[in-house]
Amino acid sequence: MMVAFGTSGLRGLVVDLSDKVVYVHTLAFLRYLAEIGEFHAGDAVILGGDLRPSTPRMLAAAWAAVLAGGGQPRFAGHLPSPALAFAGLTAGVPSLMVTGSHIPFDRNGIKFNRPHGELMKADEAGILGQDMTVDTALFDDAGALRKPPVLSAGDPHWLALYQQRYRDFFGMDSLAGWRLGIYQHSGVARDLLVTLLESLGAEVLPLGRSADFVALDTEALRPEDMILAQRAVAEHHLDALLTTDGDADRPMIADHEGRWWRGDVLGILTAHALGAHTVVTPVSSNTALELSGFFPEILRTRIGSPYVIEAMQAALQEGLKPVCGYEANGGFLLGSPLTRDGRTLAPLPTRDAILPMLTVLAAAQNRGVPLAALLADLPPRHTASDRLQNFPTALSRRHLDTFRGENEAANLVAFNTAFGEIAGAAQHMDLTDGIRVTLTSGGIVHLRPSGNAPELRCYTEADSPEQAETMLRKALQVMNGWRA
Repeated sequence: MMVAFGTSGLRGLVVDLSDKVVYVHTLAFLRYLAEIGEFHAGDAVILGGDLRPSTPRMLAAAWAAVLAGGGQPRFAGHLPSPALAFAGLTAGVPSLMVTGSHIPFDRNGIKFNRPHGELMKADEAGILGQDMTVDTALFDDAGALRKPPVLSAGDPHWLALYQQRYRDFFGMDSLAGWRLGIYQHSGVARDLLVTLLESLGAEVLPLGRSADFVALDTEALRPEDMILAQRAVAEHHLDALLTTDGDADRPMIADHEGRWWRGDVLGILTAHALGAHTVVTPVSSNTALELSGFFPEILRTRIGSPYVIEAMQAALQEGLKPVCGYEANGGFLLGSPLTRDGRTLAPLPTRDAILPMLTVLAAAQNRGVPLAALLADLPPRHTASDRLQNFPTALSRRHLDTFRGENEAANLVAFNTAFGEIAGAAQHMDLTDGIRVTLTSGGIVHLRPSGNAPELRCYTEADSPEQAETMLRKALQVMNGWRA
């Protein structure tokens, strides 16, 4: 059975995520919260889900587990993961989102949230240490519930609350005059984006709605995604094209030239426009963050929102606010309240796709310039990324261990031997998360296994987009040879 539990929640192939597996892990989550005093019999638990074909079945299994654990399940409907998290934070109750995020439709998962925010690394052992025994009579031999519950209709209140959060902060006419396309595909925010942007005064054109689930990975865009953006902005005379991944915690925005922005570039410009004092981001993000000189405090972490959140919390304790964070995938985390023009935006310390896209559009509107003009504020550092799919994690780690022994000089020699001089010899190696190698040319190559799928990811950085892309393709060619 290929199911894993970690800070991304429960993840695995749909064929392995039986009703019993979902039920057991949801019950363990509630038992852990009861143990630490964050859940009591009779408490509400808010549930939501994305638009994958397997999600309704898994929601029913989670619903049954909440009932068995003494909770009162409340269905918020099919809505973005950050909207579901915001619902739980606002109500002060646990929440869970059935979603596989950006991974292919043959996989799925559950994101669990404590009443005050995401699960942290320290919570994993507590959940997995719970009694996992359940009444086997509830399930058939395949692990399916014999009598799955019927979910109530989704309560639209929670999605409306999430939309109102942005309407109140940005203002009803903040995007007047903009012509925006929404690539709807199968993302759970596809209708939300249309109604929200129209309420902010923009002219909105929905595009590309799909009945089939599309796995859109913001860190590994497909050639057809690039072509779609260029054609859409040209054909429909768009000022920008917007979309998200499947559960809307990763943004994608293309300017009027049809150029998708990298998530870490979007993060820098969002943090700057919001007036952040402290910015937290993983080591994989573009070093234009430091080179920009925009921020008094910058903290780098391992890859994953729990590490970003932990560092944001530490910065808040030191009074280094406003505090925000972002990941290379573009997901933006707000750690402290922001006030502008008498309007306050409450914290939302989980990956969010909506805030960064609205922020850069509003910033361009306030300056009276096209969206692309904001890029001129940044130093010329460009990143590229992609991944090898169906690459076992154990295989990734075995090869990466070749470059992370106790002697850094030997590690650098091993890297040069394996990769040759992609863009200069290896000069320094950072082992914070995977291996991140700085080359004599100033370029960067970063390799790491994905934390939520059998994939080996590669990130590159250079002074030009062409050089970053060339380095990426050369590195991937070497990595692909490791399959043998």
